[in-house]
Amino acid sequence: MKTRIVASLLLCGMLGARAAGLPDLGESSASVVSPQQERELGLEVMAEIRADKSYWEDFEITDYLQQLGYRLVAASSDTRQDFEFFLIRDASVNAFALPGGFVGVHSGLITTAQSESELASVLGHEIAHVTQHHLARMIAGQSKNTITTMAALAIAILAARSNAQAAEAAIAAAQAQSIQSQLDFTRDNEREADRFGLDTIVKAGFDPRAMPAFFERLQRENRVYDSNAPQYLRTHPLTTERIADVANRVEKLPYKQVSSSLDFSLVRVKIAAMQMRPQEGVREYESALHEGRVPELAQRYGLALSQMRAGRGKEATAELDKIRAAGASSAILEGLSAQIKSAQGDKAGAAEIYAAALKRYPQSRALVYGNIEALIEMSQPDRALRFIDDRMLLSTGDYRLYELRARCYAATGKRLLEHQSLAEAYVRRGNVSAAIDQLQIALRSGDGDFYQTSSAEARLRELREQQRNDKKSQQRGGQRSF
Repeated sequence: MKTRIVASLLLCGMLGARAAGLPDLGESSASVVSPQQERELGLEVMAEIRADKSYWEDFEITDYLQQLGYRLVAASSDTRQDFEFFLIRDASVNAFALPGGFVGVHSGLITTAQSESELASVLGHEIAHVTQHHLARMIAGQSKNTITTMAALAIAILAARSNAQAAEAAIAAAQAQSIQSQLDFTRDNEREADRFGLDTIVKAGFDPRAMPAFFERLQRENRVYDSNAPQYLRTHPLTTERIADVANRVEKLPYKQVSSSLDFSLVRVKIAAMQMRPQEGVREYESALHEGRVPELAQRYGLALSQMRAGRGKEATAELDKIRAAGASSAILEGLSAQIKSAQGDKAGAAEIYAAALKRYPQSRALVYGNIEALIEMSQPDRALRFIDDRMLLSTGDYRLYELRARCYAATGKRLLEHQSLAEAYVRRGNVSAAIDQLQIALRSGDGDFYQTSSAEARLRELREQQRNDKKSQQRGGQRSF
């Protein structure tokens, strides 16, 4: 996975900066690559990342990242850009932005950050890479063929999961002739992202002093040098001058004490707990509570989560009751409560908890998906389908809803609709080829009515045309060959 992330950062890390004389978007950079093309490139890379075992599809954690990310996006310089924040299971301290608004966060970054403001400072920096359209700026100063080759190489490297050494050699060869100039360009890029990121976290209500404090701690703890820097600092070159620049800007701002949210603490504990064996987690969090480690509510949540995983549902419920008695409220806590019921075989009880929690937290994808799965497990696919249809009115781009809809159709024996839904899930994951395969399977099922069959045939023609256009673009060396 590390090799593939480096390849992603080969795209992101060489994205250019606002050096003197570079045009703003709307000038030549906009004519080279459009926001739609940036998004398409990001989708192609994301299709590879999602296929890797290190992609961590935990919806409670990604819900938190999405909520935090969009709080920052709302305060950024460009609120029109769509973003997707996702989690990578990797203990290294790293985050990276891809073209099209995709921002990856390593689990190690979340657990290393000592406050929510520190995590927000890194996300604000990555958001700035996207909102400042660094890819378009870099392309404005490069030939189309060079950039097309670079992007194609990055995609090929991402796909080379079975031979990491060959992939690393390909990266080295691609960078050999221009590594120093690109590194210098990236440092300008990083300074710009610092400036915009700092402005974003201030406007979003976070502590701006968290940014230089986090960088200084990384530099101190990891004894950073250019040759042996940890992963985050290798991909985001950090210099004493850069830290000093951020610190000087912060000194001019009024002091503001900002507390971390409960969800920040819960997410950090969940990441740690899920990487331990259940009984190990029980011992760890019992010890944490005995020693009085803070925050207490998060440690108690870690114990409840570990107890649930160890099959000790009654004890887990008792710990959750203690957390609620302290006045704590979170969609994550409600999700655990429902999971405990489900693990005890009480699917109806789980569904009741999900339904009640969604009234308080209607935007929680984890609760939405949990509710649907509970209904399916209760053998109520028709009820689940009605719920999914209601949710799709609000979110047509959610691939997970299409996957769950496919499960509902599978439970009712509707194979054409099952595979048609899977096709739409693949489209939203950026895998048109797999979507075409699913539609072909759907049409061979023979169980759809005239209108369903006609719809599947029309969609198949549309996707095949899209695929042909993509291939033509690649043959011409055009922009969509990214």
